[in-house]
Amino acid sequence: MTKSDLIDAVARKASLTQDKASVLVNAIFDSVVDALKKGERTELRNFGNFTIRKYPAYTGRNPKTGASVKVGAKRMPFFKVGLELKKKVDGK
Repeated sequence: MTKSDLIDAVARKASLTQDKASVLVNAIFDSVVDALKKGERTELRNFGNFTIRKYPAYTGRNPKTGASVKVGAKRMPFFKVGLELKKKVDGK
């Protein structure tokens, strides 16, 4: 499912126009991104949690030349699936 498919589904299920559904879906995604930028955790009950994982700096290797390369510390988004979603996908 793509973002436009999700917008279509929201428009149908909520009896909204495509424009209003698009604003709604984009507002939800933007809110999750904004919370993650602040380092906050976003919990969607029965769906899952979005969190930030911090990775320290390390020395890597350029696979082409074999030279050492310093890789800086980074923060990566992480999603942990909720129990209800797990059960629904598994068919239980």
